Amino acid sequence: MSSHHFVKDQQEPALLLLLETIEDTEILSSLLEWVPTVLVTQNNVQKIMSLGIKIDGILATKEFQNANLSLLEEQHPVIFITSDEEAFLEVGLDYLREKKHHAVNILNFDPLRIGELVPQLLNLDIVFFQNGIRYFPAKKGKIKKWFPEAPIQVHGAEGQFIEHQSASGSNVFRIQYTTFLELEEGFHTFSSNDSFWIGTLV
Repeated sequence: MSSHHFVKDQQEPALLLLLETIEDTEILSSLLEWVPTVLVTQNNVQKIMSLGIKIDGILATKEFQNANLSLLEEQHPVIFITSDEEAFLEVGLDYLREKKHHAVNILNFDPLRIGELVPQLLNLDIVFFQNGIRYFPAKKGKIKKWFPEAPIQVHGAEGQFIEHQSASGSNVFRIQYTTFLELEEGFHTFSSNDSFWIGTLV
């Protein structure tokens, strides 16, 4: 993967890399195509650098920063963003919001932790990836879009009711842990009285 050295703005979704291992290299390459602002963590910065990816910010503890000041020269211009390890997600999203970013892609993120993302949806368009699946939110409790014939996942609160409408009719189902649906090709509408997420194969 080639480094990027372009002047950035906030028009393209930023990229927050939380992944510990580099498995989804094709997804990573596609997300880098539009030269986004790239944030990494102290746990993966060396792996990301080894791929030749230009980094803009490193989420790191004060201890890590003091021991790795050379990174500021190796990746210039790059900044450290101070955070405890357990807060990398929250601090990274807060930073992007403060810098007037409107959207972010997160690689990788466990869909069972989506509750941590919900408060951020008021200010950011968030899409995340895990195990070759792209997850996008119903920000106001509704998603209407065209889907190919393929399985999808629906994530939300346990027991949450979701209404599904398509050319074949409508039905209501409850989310239980991870809910899988087989969709026919065409337009589908999903709605609920609370936030939820839909996962599709990349």
